[in-house]
Amino acid sequence: MNTTLREALANLQRDGLDRIDAQMLLLLAQQRSPHDRAWLLAHDGDAMDAETTARLAALVQRRQRGEPMAYLRGDQEFFGLTLQVDARVLVPRPDTETLVSWALDVLDGLPAGSRVLDLGTGSGAIALAIRSERPAAAVTATDASPGALAVARANADRLGLAVDFHLGHWLAAVPAQCFDLIVSNPPYIAEADPHLAALGHEPGSALTAGPDGLDDIRALAATAPAALNPGGWLLLEHGQDQAGAVRALLQAAGFTQVGSRTDLAGIERCSGGQWPQRR
Repeated sequence: MNTTLREALANLQRDGLDRIDAQMLLLLAQQRSPHDRAWLLAHDGDAMDAETTARLAALVQRRQRGEPMAYLRGDQEFFGLTLQVDARVLVPRPDTETLVSWALDVLDGLPAGSRVLDLGTGSGAIALAIRSERPAAAVTATDASPGALAVARANADRLGLAVDFHLGHWLAAVPAQCFDLIVSNPPYIAEADPHLAALGHEPGSALTAGPDGLDDIRALAATAPAALNPGGWLLLEHGQDQAGAVRALLQAAGFTQVGSRTDLAGIERCSGGQWPQRR
């Protein structure tokens, strides 16, 4: 006798999956929207056929190996946008919405049509959120990974958001260009951080940055001034214990108005500063 959806849900929870994950996997196996839990409740007495059972087993195996649910779904919500994601890019985190909110506040104080640069765009999350919220801004985005840039371009095309994408390492991708706002969520995890074990399915090059996690942030603080118009801003996401170090790097590089923003948990998640009008 075939297993019902109700029985499958109970089995998954008994095997250690939390209820929400188990429901999403069942919906994916049914080839329904992972957000359609109301359907699942209404049909929990339905029996699964052999094909659905096989799909479920494969999904459960991937999830139990630690693969992010976003990769299994193929998408992730970010700042009101649904972004397609896969193993070529990091899964956009809610913490990064703090950086986008700060960028929008900065843009509100700049002239319409200001130029924005997102360095290391990954899925395009930051650049596309800014373009969606401030359509007058001219948004450019870069990434050193051709695979990541392909994901970002596909997201931009699907969402109908115009972003100028460039392949290359940090500012080398946009030589001799200047911007009014540079934003980045660079790698900032220390190479020996024990938390990396839980992130093994995501691209390591987008996660780690030297022994203390600050190598890329040091490089950006040092090189961004040459790509900023007078009065322009640099905003950086960083680790939960790095705000003081990042502020010090920005101040040493000559930025003013240096400060940090906290995420919803009250953790200093982003730091930034303004390049002086004149030096």
